[in-house]
Amino acid sequence: MKLPNYAYFQGKIVPYSDAKIGVMTHSLNYGTAVFGGVRAYWNEQEEELFVFRPFDHYRRFINSMKMMVMDPQLDEQGLVDITVELLQKEGLRQDMYLRPLAYKADEIIGVKLHDLTTEITMFSVPFDRYVTNDTGAHVTFSSWRRLDDNMVPARGKISGAYANTAFIKTDAVRAGFDEALVLDQAGHVSEGSAENVFMVRDGRLITPPVTDNILEGITRRTIIELAREELGIEVLERSIDRTEVYISDEFFMTGTAAAVMAITKVDHRQIGDGQMGPIASQLREIYDDVVRGRNDKYRHWNQPVFEKVAVKS
Repeated sequence: MKLPNYAYFQGKIVPYSDAKIGVMTHSLNYGTAVFGGVRAYWNEQEEELFVFRPFDHYRRFINSMKMMVMDPQLDEQGLVDITVELLQKEGLRQDMYLRPLAYKADEIIGVKLHDLTTEITMFSVPFDRYVTNDTGAHVTFSSWRRLDDNMVPARGKISGAYANTAFIKTDAVRAGFDEALVLDQAGHVSEGSAENVFMVRDGRLITPPVTDNILEGITRRTIIELAREELGIEVLERSIDRTEVYISDEFFMTGTAAAVMAITKVDHRQIGDGQMGPIASQLREIYDDVVRGRNDKYRHWNQPVFEKVAVKS
């Protein structure tokens, strides 16, 4: 992956090579950091780069900081302003991925969250597809369980918690799968390694509730609204059993990085007819139009970069 040219670091935008921390930094040693994942999409017709739902992303980012006893320092608008300035500085006319990171910056030994200094940094890189086979992915159920809210809260993007994700993803990929599904401590389907999940059964769209140890996904929320408003589909938020996945009509994953990723095989069992289903296909197309600012109804979700215009939260 090509490195960024610039980063927001210690209160200003600097050359990426100048954004450095020491090896004793608390967050590096103990995972005491939180991060976000924000996408910006290039619209060729308008020659504009649109950041998708930045206020929602930064609201979740700030909530993650609060869980980790961090002083947010900046509000959503302040973070959006940095995002636009950073993307303007990079100047790339293509799809981008942004990574805001808040971290405990003290160089000390000792595990704790209180009485530590919080710093915020941000960088952006060109980004295409998270999983290459995103129209017909083959996944497996992981032997690892999703972290429980009373262990490390999954609704926050806490850096240390993503060791759980790394175990899940690496074991699945090394076994020849594209991704993995993870069960919670009660045995219900929680998420993918880093994606929310949706199942279609009998014309209904079903997704696990936020109380089943899932990340409260921005893309998940978007897909729920688009399914209801654009396709007129009933959406249920309820627990999903493992065997329900095997007999579902369609199954797909969503996430900022993954967008809408169709699953056509789970543990060598074909889902539906083994092809991307009609609901996933329609939602992929609608979603792509929305994130690129091509749908006026949802234009308020898009923050333009090169023509700075205020976007409503």
